[in-house]
Amino acid sequence: MRIVLLGAPGSGKGTQAKQLSTHYRIPQISTGDILRAAVDADNELGKRVSASLKAGQLVSDGIVIDAVTDSLRAPDSRRGFILDGFPRNIPQAQELDTRLSWMDRPVQLALNFCIEPERLLKRVTGRITCSDCGAIYNRYFIPTEKRGVCDQCGSADLTRRSDDQAKTFSKRLDAYFVESEPLIDYFRAQQKLRTVQVEEDTTQVFEVICSVIDAEIRPFDKKVSAGDITTRSASLTSRVISGGAVERAKAKKKPATAKAKLKAVTKKKIAKKPVVAKAKAKTVIKKKIAKKPVAVKARGKTTKTAVQKKQTARAGGRTKPR
Repeated sequence: MRIVLLGAPGSGKGTQAKQLSTHYRIPQISTGDILRAAVDADNELGKRVSASLKAGQLVSDGIVIDAVTDSLRAPDSRRGFILDGFPRNIPQAQELDTRLSWMDRPVQLALNFCIEPERLLKRVTGRITCSDCGAIYNRYFIPTEKRGVCDQCGSADLTRRSDDQAKTFSKRLDAYFVESEPLIDYFRAQQKLRTVQVEEDTTQVFEVICSVIDAEIRPFDKKVSAGDITTRSASLTSRVISGGAVERAKAKKKPATAKAKLKAVTKKKIAKKPVVAKAKAKTVIKKKIAKKPVAVKARGKTTKTAVQKKQTARAGGRTKPR
């Protein structure tokens, strides 16, 4: 199961990616998390990232794609992955396709998170995160029960990200429209794009996303093996045996009764139809044969009588004196 999440910043990709990762037991691969982890680990990749940041430059596409590739080759990504926030532009998407084709593991589905700009602005500017447990709230849509206190851990250390300010966010949104929105057409051309409305409650959105994934990907991943058939057969056998003599008797009687009924009906149809047809045919033929000669004879007799009468009349006329 190999999925890419697309959408504007603040559309809920991170929240849904975490839930999907838990539900389908595949890792969430976020470029931000990867780069931060590399910097903290101070490995080769982290040093390259730190050097770019210190120089006041954005992390290059080459560094990002290398970091993502390392994560895709990790053992926990064998069952699949969810790419959150990557690719960000067409060159990254093309390079991703190239490297995944080397692994024979192409992207299967791209989910585009669609949301109205006004609601998106409230989502971002109202977002609050707990520094201790990482729980996310929103002062407009999902406020904490007690103001300033996390509902999950009780911490009062609730902060807002610096890039969630209105001015900063507008710049991020402009960058998304220029660089990332063309990815919608890119994946649509590959017939992998599906758009999901994410303005509803997060739970409802999650259910919709799962239904899309199950319809598009999971039916093709389920293959029936010999082991599955053996397991199903054993399960069926155990159910019949556990049912006792009554279940076995029912199982034996049903096919025999059905066959007996079918044979009885078939015999009745075969026996009745020809007899009736023959009887009707014989009766009709007999009537025709019996009636026609009688009618001919009767007509013959009538003709003879008329002729005899004419002859008698003539003879009578001859006997009369002239």
